[in-house]
Amino acid sequence: MYKKIIHFIVSFFFCSGIFSQISFEASVSKNRLGINERLRVVFEMNENGDNFIPPNFNGFRIIGGPNQSVSNSWINGKRTFSKKLTYFLAPKIKGNLIIGQAQVEINGEVYKTSPVNIEITEAVANASKDSNNADYIADNNIHLVAEVSNQNPYLNEAFTVVYKLYYSDQVGISNVNELDRPKYPDFWSHVIKIPRLEAKQGLYKGSPYKYVTWHKTVLYPQKTGKLTIAPLTLNVSVDIPTNRRDFFGNRLYQQVPKVITAGQRIINVKDLPEKGKPKNFSGAVGDFDLNVSMNKTELNASESFQAKINVSGRGNLKLFKLPEINVPGSLEVYEPEYNENVKTNLKGMQGDISNIYTIVPQNQGKFPIPSVEFSFFDPITEDYVFLKSEKFIINVLESPDYINPQGTFNHNSKKLKSTTINESKFNFIKLETDLEPVFRNIFWGSNMFNFILLLPFLLLIVFGSVVLIYKKRNQDKSLNRVIRANKLARKYLISAKKTIGEKDLFYEALERALHNFLKAKLNIETTDLNKEKIRGLLTNKSIDKETAQLFVTLLKDCELARYSPSTSVRIQEDYNNAVNAISRIDKQI
Repeated sequence: MYKKIIHFIVSFFFCSGIFSQISFEASVSKNRLGINERLRVVFEMNENGDNFIPPNFNGFRIIGGPNQSVSNSWINGKRTFSKKLTYFLAPKIKGNLIIGQAQVEINGEVYKTSPVNIEITEAVANASKDSNNADYIADNNIHLVAEVSNQNPYLNEAFTVVYKLYYSDQVGISNVNELDRPKYPDFWSHVIKIPRLEAKQGLYKGSPYKYVTWHKTVLYPQKTGKLTIAPLTLNVSVDIPTNRRDFFGNRLYQQVPKVITAGQRIINVKDLPEKGKPKNFSGAVGDFDLNVSMNKTELNASESFQAKINVSGRGNLKLFKLPEINVPGSLEVYEPEYNENVKTNLKGMQGDISNIYTIVPQNQGKFPIPSVEFSFFDPITEDYVFLKSEKFIINVLESPDYINPQGTFNHNSKKLKSTTINESKFNFIKLETDLEPVFRNIFWGSNMFNFILLLPFLLLIVFGSVVLIYKKRNQDKSLNRVIRANKLARKYLISAKKTIGEKDLFYEALERALHNFLKAKLNIETTDLNKEKIRGLLTNKSIDKETAQLFVTLLKDCELARYSPSTSVRIQEDYNNAVNAISRIDKQI
């Protein structure tokens, strides 16, 4: 009896082990397909597993997945479980390819699928001709178009590229993501953010379609000739309606992954005409206005005034240099403060840029400031436009260099005129005195006593103040220059930190900060020096070679950054190096 029971138990567990055998398999939609077709790969297991590791899919590009589905049911007391992981692949090369082993862990055991051989042939035409084929429906009802506003622009003339995704009412789209975003190495580019994707009604080749604006970019060509814009490539899940319906009578859809591209575009960039090009042309293209203003035209020599050169309008405002101001030698000009108020939309850059110069007069007199000249090329009229500002006269009323006998400032007085003393005017002064003895001691503790006691200290304070004023008058010019340069260095360093996400603005501000820092610490004009001379000056100031080399390298990086790509990591590294170099030089000086 006991033997029968034991035999029954062993048989039960043995059968249970047979019926609960674990399986993990890979299946494909087809083993032979054209290079323009898509392959569906399904990894299925009959028990829930963890730590799934897919194969490498060498020779394929993943265009969809992994999509996971789980089925768990009980029928007549019997449990059926299925878990599927589905990938959609696009072949990249022709030939015999192998989908390697996938791996999963089930109940502590590792299971692997068998490799699958796939043959990739030439592109096939049957998929694009079968009207009932899902790929055919998707190909003919969804399109990606790059709309270029001007395919023949001038150098530095703005144009736009707008990418639109068109799809018909017969299909739906979902899970759209970019595979390849276009790059613009030969253009200055600005991407216009789209806050929300909206489907609108439009026409594609004369037929009604819905479309979504996916990408907007404003471009300014920096080279002439035929330039290529790389294509935008999207991975889209297309929902294709089928003839099947669900329990409630709703149509069921089949989801087909598609890779669509807008194709590359060729832009023929024209060079600016040489005929009529002004000598002072700085590369401005668009429609601009010039405004030059002074905050005051009459002042004392000890004061300063500001001159502002402002260019406003529409065009490549960030891509050219403002004209400089020319002043007489008796006016000392400091490095300008650059201000920018530019917005970019589909029409290009619009706004204004300006340089604000701080100018300090050295002598008394009237000083003429000549006109500022500015020219630009108007692509609409296809001609150059020349602008010229008005002239200014700066009237300096007083000069602190010399003082006349009346106590007023006078630059024209080379020396003080001596006055003739008329002795008869002093005859009223009594030269002989009658002294009388003082019988009472009323001096000690009196106001006169206290005054005489404090008089040496008062004279010492007055003498010290006169000496300080004299020294300050002699050092005021260099001191003001150092203070202004130091402030500008801190200001541009802060500005560089705020524009880390924008390469051109960052390196322009960083370069200004480095130059102004040297101007403040070494009292030199670095704009007239090359990098080797700057390194020599730093070495002469007992700056170690490593720090001097780091500073010169930063200056070189700032000059090269505008013409070479820079990642956000590189920009952050340059900023940290600049802060480190400035701190080390400041400590060593």
